[in-house]
Amino acid sequence: MSAEASRPLAIAVLSDTHNHLPDPVVDGIASADEIWHLGDVCRPDTLRVLESIGSPRYIVQGNCDPYFHWQSKLRLERNGKIFQLQHLPPREASNDLTALLFGHLHYPVRQWIDGVWTLNPGAITGPRNQTPSSFAWLRIAANGDWNWDVETL
Repeated sequence: MSAEASRPLAIAVLSDTHNHLPDPVVDGIASADEIWHLGDVCRPDTLRVLESIGSPRYIVQGNCDPYFHWQSKLRLERNGKIFQLQHLPPREASNDLTALLFGHLHYPVRQWIDGVWTLNPGAITGPRNQTPSSFAWLRIAANGDWNWDVETL
């Protein structure tokens, strides 16, 4: 593993923006090393404002994304940990993953299923079940230790 791959990372994880990316979110994630979007962007130009941050972006296809620009699932390895990104909630999780990240539900989830963390950052575009809008930070230390923090808007 290269030295570049073994540096601490702060990854902003968004989902369900549905054509809306408020300035407080953009300002709040400006320090992100990477941005992971878990689907339901709707119009790709919604994400153009993130270009000013300059961080690499990884996006998966959501059920409301009509353009089919993105893959339905992505597996990303960071500092020795493997994360799978997808939009819909998992029916099962492969036990070789560190965590499976998904969107769609519009509320945060942190659940241990079959030996794998399943994590949902909530939604930018609004709550379901009276949960406030939110996104998450995935922080991965150089040694692979990681944590997940949800921030409400």
